[in-house]
Amino acid sequence: MKLRRVTRREFIGTAVGTTAALSTTALAAPRPRPNVLFILADDLGYGDLSCYGRPDYQTPALDGFARQGLKFMSAYAAAPVCTPTRCAFHTGRYPQRLPVGLEEPLTPRTPDLGLPAGHPTIASLLKASDYETALIGKWHLGWKPESTPTRHGFDHFYGILSGAADYFTHGSDASLGKTDLWDDLQPIERLGYLTDLLTDKAVEFVSRRRTRPFYLSLHYTAPHSPREGPEDAAIGHNDHGTGPMVEGGSPKIFASMMKSMDTGIGKVLAALKRAKLERDTLVVFTSDNGGERYSYNWPFSFQKFDLWEGGIRVPAIVRWPGVIPAGHSDQPVTTMDWTATIVAVANAKADAAYPLDGEDVMPSMTGQRAPYDRTLFWRTVLQSASRSGKWKYLNENGNEHLFDLSSDPGEKADLKRSHTDIFEKIRAAYLEWNAKMLPRPER
Repeated sequence: MKLRRVTRREFIGTAVGTTAALSTTALAAPRPRPNVLFILADDLGYGDLSCYGRPDYQTPALDGFARQGLKFMSAYAAAPVCTPTRCAFHTGRYPQRLPVGLEEPLTPRTPDLGLPAGHPTIASLLKASDYETALIGKWHLGWKPESTPTRHGFDHFYGILSGAADYFTHGSDASLGKTDLWDDLQPIERLGYLTDLLTDKAVEFVSRRRTRPFYLSLHYTAPHSPREGPEDAAIGHNDHGTGPMVEGGSPKIFASMMKSMDTGIGKVLAALKRAKLERDTLVVFTSDNGGERYSYNWPFSFQKFDLWEGGIRVPAIVRWPGVIPAGHSDQPVTTMDWTATIVAVANAKADAAYPLDGEDVMPSMTGQRAPYDRTLFWRTVLQSASRSGKWKYLNENGNEHLFDLSSDPGEKADLKRSHTDIFEKIRAAYLEWNAKMLPRPER
């Protein structure tokens, strides 16, 4: 057979085509499933990290983490209070779909209420995909055995079941004077500041040798009340007075609580690095709702319990070295998106009977998709809200508003009269969504 001589142009064209084909194949090849570390702070306001503007103290560990990862400027909690946001994260669905998600928050007054048995969760979905699963920290979705973490997909649980616990005695309003610190379903007594105990357990978990990927939810109780820094051991639970846990404290104590959590997160991230898992782990950090008494929410209005931006806008930082470029993102995201994203990267599958309300935002984080408009919804007993693109609809006990968040993040200028078409459109979208949710509980 006579061989035909290949021209220079044909050779270059073939080489370029082959290289492109190989590149396409490489891009199309599935990424290895990462470990997942989801860190949730409690009552952390939008500006409570120094990398988000806090002026009176520094959070060097999380600031460094933000430089390495993708920092979101328009991240939201699914609710302005603990229980419904946690319901939204664990189920990946709007909290108004479940009775426990209507609690603002869950208290000992409804001891039988909790996440229902058999409802799929992010932990159960990842466990079915051969992940080792653990929750270290706060649960706040029920006290009965069938509502606890180990009945909802977590192989391991170490933390508190209630909404808040004393940082030194580890007792809570729900524990009736007993400890609310649990190792799986066994109550335990441990000496130590709660933030440090959770950190130490998380360091121990990520440092273990294992043959399959892990999913760790690290849900700190800081900086939620009671207002106790690690140096307050001598006065302990008496620091916040004889009244509710939300009383007492000071900016100095709040700063101490924040610094303790920041240092702890730094230790957990260092443990990942020592274990040579840094590049194989997707890490997400965010908060369950806006800040409270001593938070710095500038430039937003109001705080926890409100659907004004100060109650639902939260910091969010995501890191996966070599996959997610470092930088900033204006892409609006909400709590359920982290669920959908984690499920997707783990190659897990949502239960068709319980479709996720969140979106997989990995394409946006990796730059494969440009920032896009979202329509998000919120509801409390007294307020309703929706964000669509730059527009925010807010109904506060019958007083309706329309704000342009791109020019008015503080929600000061009501534009519903000058933009009636936009107002009516977003309001109608909210009403359509609301009709699909459980009704508001009676006040």
